Amino acid sequence: MRRAFPWLAFLLLLAVSLPALADKAKDFFQKGRAAESSEKYEEAYDFYRQAHALKPRDIQYRAAYERARFLAAASHVHKGQLLRDAGKLQEAMAEFEKALEIDPSSFIAKQEINRTRDMINAGAAPPAARRPSEITRSLATAQGPAELQPLSTAPITALNMNDDAKIIFQTLGQLAGINVLFDPDYVSRRIPVKLANVSIGEALDIVSFQSRSFWRPVTSNTIFVSNDTQQKRRDLEQVVLKTFYLSNLVAPTEVQDVTNVLRTVLEIQKMQPLPSQNAIVVRDTPDKVALAQKLIDDFDKAKPEVVIDVAVLQVRRDKLRDLGIKPPTSATIALQNNVPASTGTTTTGGGQSASATNSINLNQLANINATNFQVTIPPATATALLNDSNSRVIQNPQIRATDGVKASLKIGDRIPVATGSFQPGIGGVGVNPLVNTQFQYIDVGVNIDITPRVYADREVGMKLSLEISSVTSQTNIGGVNQPIIGQRKIEHDIRLKEGEVNVLGGILEQQDIRSVSGIPGLAQIPFFKYFFSDNSKEIIDNEIVFVLVPHIVRIQDINDLNLRALDVGTANAVELRHKATPGGGAPAVTPAAQPGQPSPQPQPATPPPAPPAPARGEGAPVPASLAFDPATMAPAANSTFTINVVVRGAQDLSTVPAQLTFDPAKLQLLNVSQGSFLSRDGQVVVLTHREDNGTIVMSASRPPRTPGVSGDGPVFTLTFMAKEPGSTNLVLSRGAGRNSGDQPVPLSGAQAVVAVR
Repeated sequence: MRRAFPWLAFLLLLAVSLPALADKAKDFFQKGRAAESSEKYEEAYDFYRQAHALKPRDIQYRAAYERARFLAAASHVHKGQLLRDAGKLQEAMAEFEKALEIDPSSFIAKQEINRTRDMINAGAAPPAARRPSEITRSLATAQGPAELQPLSTAPITALNMNDDAKIIFQTLGQLAGINVLFDPDYVSRRIPVKLANVSIGEALDIVSFQSRSFWRPVTSNTIFVSNDTQQKRRDLEQVVLKTFYLSNLVAPTEVQDVTNVLRTVLEIQKMQPLPSQNAIVVRDTPDKVALAQKLIDDFDKAKPEVVIDVAVLQVRRDKLRDLGIKPPTSATIALQNNVPASTGTTTTGGGQSASATNSINLNQLANINATNFQVTIPPATATALLNDSNSRVIQNPQIRATDGVKASLKIGDRIPVATGSFQPGIGGVGVNPLVNTQFQYIDVGVNIDITPRVYADREVGMKLSLEISSVTSQTNIGGVNQPIIGQRKIEHDIRLKEGEVNVLGGILEQQDIRSVSGIPGLAQIPFFKYFFSDNSKEIIDNEIVFVLVPHIVRIQDINDLNLRALDVGTANAVELRHKATPGGGAPAVTPAAQPGQPSPQPQPATPPPAPPAPARGEGAPVPASLAFDPATMAPAANSTFTINVVVRGAQDLSTVPAQLTFDPAKLQLLNVSQGSFLSRDGQVVVLTHREDNGTIVMSASRPPRTPGVSGDGPVFTLTFMAKEPGSTNLVLSRGAGRNSGDQPVPLSGAQAVVAVR
């Protein structure tokens, strides 16, 4: 016993500790699931890791651990990318290293670490420490196209000359403080020039146009002038090489479409698309490459996206009433086999008389009486039946689709349907007795196909097909049971406003069936008809409604440069015409030259006044407040009402997020639409919202790089349905918006009282 005691103690300890370890692992797993549902992926990873360590053979714990590890690493990578974009390289490096520590197999974390390390070393390590190759050094020191220094924008008051074009170019060069070189083959001509209130750059372009010349910068303070011929432009114009990487156009056909536009509109010949890298390589003049950049920016935009709420409502109600007494309506008289046989009656071969088969001969007619017949009367039936049934089917799927791309949603079953059969071997030596049947699978259930098209006025066009189908019965065709499929289908091409609720089609089916079964005459007498007849009444109501609500979650980002018309030269020479920009170049002059007189000397222009010093506190975000309008409401039960979320005291506000909570037992959210505050100047506003068990998370944003809005006004319009009487509150949490400089703007909370009558 003394030797067995330690083993017994060990087994007892093991029996007690194993359930404790199992419960502890389950506790960690439940905590991990709670953290994951709150999108706290790092906490979820820690809990799942501990649960997996306690029970490494549990497949459920291992799957959750691997999933959370990936999500936690991805969240750190995303944080690091945001920090790096903000210029915080060391903090970004720490996030990337933590992501790699969590998931050593994360390839993107390794890439971002190497990229961030190179960015840190580029600003800290001397050039000799990196030892670049000769080609790398050559590319690093290669310069872009030559650009002329900014010229003065002060206008020339008067320039009157009638002289050789070379002299006029040299005069303008002296006024601008730049060198002017001429092509040895340049053929100059005498031209009259009379200009007033034009800048130096505009005067150079005018003289070039008048003398049929063109000039190009050689250095920042030197230009080269030559005759404007196609050959000279081909020989003298600069050529630059650039690779454009597309961000949103990913299909090979889309890349080819952009290439065709550049080749047709700009006549760029040296250009090659590279679909494998989603890029386009262009080699041409700087102006054409700049215009190619403009066109690619016009086309390479994220496609709009919409979220479409689809509601399929089906309500069926059947009523059946069967009441009455159904009396017997027929009687059967049968001849019995007890008719006495007369003398000399013949019998059959088995010794049985003919009357035994309920038949008589003429000699037996004299012996028939009432006892030889049997009368059968069926029983009467009394019925009292009432059947009332209601069925309600609601399906509310949500589809997110890209502009111009078909989205499909199928909920149901795939039913096999025989489409044909054949028997192999017929006509040959042997005959195969087996018959092969071919089947085709049909989608039965809810089938939705939607192709959206987002328009500039925040309207959504949709080409859609909605089908509700089900197997109603079976039929036998050629020895094969085939399903009979009932369907209700709607095909539409419609155009709706964002957030507009539209009933696509209401299909109402009503059947009223009445039947009476009883004795003629007596069945029509009031009150007594229930004793001499059976009255049946059946009512069937079946209604199906399709509802669509589109919500735009991404719109096309079109800026002023995309819509601006640019001067691109002539039909034979594509070039950019730059407008004068303030604040650059040599001092401007105001010359007035006559033919034969020396060129005037430059005179300094009056410097522009210095901008006023900013006021104290200027530029700091000004707090704003959110409120409900109205603050109190008293709707009736089962009615709808709207309430606005307004902003007050806003200054340069561009983004307004809000989180609202309500009691889902008393209120039901029907719709969220945007107010007029952020779009009062015509800008497009992106509205997003999400509801989760009484909590609404909303956000309204103006396009990037656009000024904010100041003042008061509605931002959101909420539509609710009051469910049951009682008082409840709508609560807006405190938050922070954004101004046009992407700085946080404090927003105070608010509360409204809804008293449902």
